[in-house]
Amino acid sequence: MTTTVAIALYEGFDELDAIGPYEVFETARAFGGEIRATLRTLDPVDTVTASHGLRVAVDGTLSGTEFDVLLVPGGGWSSRPEHGAWGEAERRDLPERIAETHAADTTVASVCTGGMILARAGVLDGRPATTHASALADLRETDALVREERVVDDGDVLTAGGVTSGLDLALHLVERECDAELAERVATELEYDRREVYSPRTTS
Repeated sequence: MTTTVAIALYEGFDELDAIGPYEVFETARAFGGEIRATLRTLDPVDTVTASHGLRVAVDGTLSGTEFDVLLVPGGGWSSRPEHGAWGEAERRDLPERIAETHAADTTVASVCTGGMILARAGVLDGRPATTHASALADLRETDALVREERVVDDGDVLTAGGVTSGLDLALHLVERECDAELAERVATELEYDRREVYSPRTTS
């Protein structure tokens, strides 16, 4: 059965946080892996503008729970901009949707300061998690158990640190949902050296 990954987009998201994992998942699919990524928003729109000005077409909305993994990118936290992760956390609509999705037994994941949106949703409470180095102090003010790791896999909640760590998270998901050989093939295709993932389920 195909694992479907919904990547949540919003105005001001960081390009690589979302597009990096998207390329990993779709490369895996091109190699025959049963995994597929889509780009989604809360409300129906045609395009979203990312933090560096890239305009991205959207596949659909985050309504329903027809996906297996919800991945939330970061972007725009430290300077507290209206558009970006900070603005989305403050508006609370996306955190509420994340909480609903997780409660419906969907795995949730984040890249960079997308972890702060997950924290606002309450899904990191009492769980090991990470985020971009610039937001670790803010994450420590939540109920998350902060780990200064590149990627943290806590089963149905995964978090990654800054920007390029989204590639490690996505490759880890490909390995977890498909197989290790496929993940290594994708990493080779992308000419990317994978980094270790911390998982309390497998680390003593």
